[in-house]
Amino acid sequence: MVNDLTKVRVNDYLINRFTMAILPVENKFCSQVLEYEQGIFVEKRPMEVIDQSCKYFGSSYSGRKTGTKDLMKVTHKPPIVIDPANSIYFFPTTSSTRAHCAWISHSFVKEYSATKEDNTEIVFTNGKQITVPVSVGSFENQLFRTAQLRTIISSRIEQEQRKMNMLLLPKNEKEVNAFYEQMITKMNQF
Repeated sequence: MVNDLTKVRVNDYLINRFTMAILPVENKFCSQVLEYEQGIFVEKRPMEVIDQSCKYFGSSYSGRKTGTKDLMKVTHKPPIVIDPANSIYFFPTTSSTRAHCAWISHSFVKEYSATKEDNTEIVFTNGKQITVPVSVGSFENQLFRTAQLRTIISSRIEQEQRKMNMLLLPKNEKEVNAFYEQMITKMNQF
């Protein structure tokens, strides 16, 4: 269970592999960040935390959003990859322009269910529970979109790793020739 007594207050925050959710604080210009073992209050809105974290990992929210659109043709409420090297993927619960938009880490969602008020209760992998003001259908759609984005990016990373392994550790001349032919074909496309 999460120790809710640990409530740290900071001015800046970067999303990391322990970040489970970034929640808006009602009527305030700050966020409540849920990490696996602690809660943190950040003196920035959730969207600012998302953008700053994307920039730290070499892009911006706008760039990550465009990347998702190019890969999946998703334009509304797109999930984004914050850091592909550490498999950090987040999705918004509503439009990112809305003040009550929360951001959820795909990796930490264990279970979810509808509440009587047509909200969604989320149970994280550490047992911590939160309720977000979004229908379970919409939440499920966002979760599935994020899984799709994760699969696309992971398969591309694995494909590049296989190419590199083939280049560095070829098994025979046939594999080497096939690799070089593939590289020449790709280069001729540009």
